[in-house]
Amino acid sequence: MHEMTALTNHFLIAMPNMRDPSFVRSVAFMCQHNEDGAMGIVINRLSEYRLGDVLAQMGLKSDLAEVEDAPVLIGGPVQPERGFVLHKPHGSWESSYQVSDALCVTTSRDVLVAIAEGRGPASALVALGYAGWGAGQIEAELKENSWLTTHSSDEILFETPLEQRWEAAAALVGASIANLAGYAGHV
Repeated sequence: MHEMTALTNHFLIAMPNMRDPSFVRSVAFMCQHNEDGAMGIVINRLSEYRLGDVLAQMGLKSDLAEVEDAPVLIGGPVQPERGFVLHKPHGSWESSYQVSDALCVTTSRDVLVAIAEGRGPASALVALGYAGWGAGQIEAELKENSWLTTHSSDEILFETPLEQRWEAAAALVGASIANLAGYAGHV
């Protein structure tokens, strides 16, 4: 795949003209992108659940308030009943996909058990569902000026408040969201 289209480990930042309600004002972290399509996790949409709720549904509990109260994100419209843990550093979890040298996505129960017990990854976010695109779909949406792209940032992923992530991600490109046009220019 041509390097210009390899969006793995990048952010997709929704442009102000985005009309799809699943992606308005969203930032998606791209876990995988190749000729067959793409998979990402929206990192700035809060679900109605806390991690304690998810753990309880799995028959788990944590004695750690920060774990029980941790937010759970809406990772995207695909398989909203399935959990994804985006984390660093890597670990020896049963079902992990290495996105980069520093980041993994894990879908197995063992990572949540470790988080509940306070021995999980140093930095992690939990999301329900994911965003998926078919072959060529991201490229078409980029041509339509639906997204900005930039390399991901650990600070935005794990430290920036959810409500600030859209503007912070755009700032990585040097853009102020308020000043972006909602249309593509052609000569």
